[in-house]
Amino acid sequence: MFSLHIDTARTWRGGQNQVLVTLMGLRAAGHRTLLVAHSAGELRQRAQEGLDLVPLAPKTEMDLAAAWRLSRVIKQVKPDVVHAHDPHGVAMAALALSMSTELAKPPLVAARRVDFHLKGTSLSRWKYRQVDCFICASEAIRRMLVADGVTEARAVTVHEGIDVGRVQSAAPARLHEDLWLPHQAPVVGNVAALVPHKGQRHLIEAAALVVRQIPDARFVIAGEGELRASLERQIREHHLEKHVLLAGFRPDVLSLHKAFDIFVMSSVTEGLGTSVLDAMAAAKPVVGTTAGGIPEMVVDGETGFLVAPRDREAMASAIVRLLKDEPLRRRMGEAGLARVRARFSAERMVQDTVRVYQRVALHPHQTE
Repeated sequence: MFSLHIDTARTWRGGQNQVLVTLMGLRAAGHRTLLVAHSAGELRQRAQEGLDLVPLAPKTEMDLAAAWRLSRVIKQVKPDVVHAHDPHGVAMAALALSMSTELAKPPLVAARRVDFHLKGTSLSRWKYRQVDCFICASEAIRRMLVADGVTEARAVTVHEGIDVGRVQSAAPARLHEDLWLPHQAPVVGNVAALVPHKGQRHLIEAAALVVRQIPDARFVIAGEGELRASLERQIREHHLEKHVLLAGFRPDVLSLHKAFDIFVMSSVTEGLGTSVLDAMAAAKPVVGTTAGGIPEMVVDGETGFLVAPRDREAMASAIVRLLKDEPLRRRMGEAGLARVRARFSAERMVQDTVRVYQRVALHPHQTE
């Protein structure tokens, strides 16, 4: 199976990591791949070794020149399937395929990793009508697409996967030394972009409650984004400068997970959230919200605790309970590791993705 993949992002987030995991997994399984990525993007830089690459990205969603170049690439290499991993990539692929004069066009598969409703604009409706199958990162996303009018036959859930062995082999970060934390201070971690739907403001509110009961507790939030200034202000307003640290973008996130005592996913909305899977693979208990696909990963009371989005009291209570009970942390962490091995491995994700490719290749352009 020969698949052509498109991701237009310049930055590096969970979606780009999943593209790379998918490509490496497909190649390891003996499938041919080609990546079309932003020439100045982080994905292209990380994927340079061992992957076939075409540097290309649209300047706008309706970049006809970029779409024309992509149509030439598709005509030349003749992939069995085109897999677009972000909205601009879907638009570019849809335009490119519409420009093709070939009688047999490869089917278009679109990754869907966010639990946002499809836009109702005419452009959005047109580009998503060109998609033969949506690969949804969670069942919550699939249900949302179906509610938006996508037929059941065009939406399939393939949970994202991670390289469990890579997480396990990572050396724990020296957080206490690097961030000047008290030697025995327990560390509550969060790894996510600093954007509204990740909900770090609610985690900071919970932290203010936690430190009243556990003064040594420290919260490390790794990530960058538009909310940094407002989160810094919130930390000052709560007098949490010694307790909550914004660690910025860290390339060693797997090592961070190994150094945390607890991981918290405070999202208000969330497609799936592979940081949760990384934490589980590091055998850490997770406090997560019930947003989106998080409950598909975290088993409440078994691998961690689930709380309602924005509920700072419930979040703080779950964090305190775990920090005060080391055997419970260890038991939940081990259960999380077992669950991620069984259900969320990269190998399983790649196998399920190939099944989708095979189905759409056999029955291309069927929308019912």
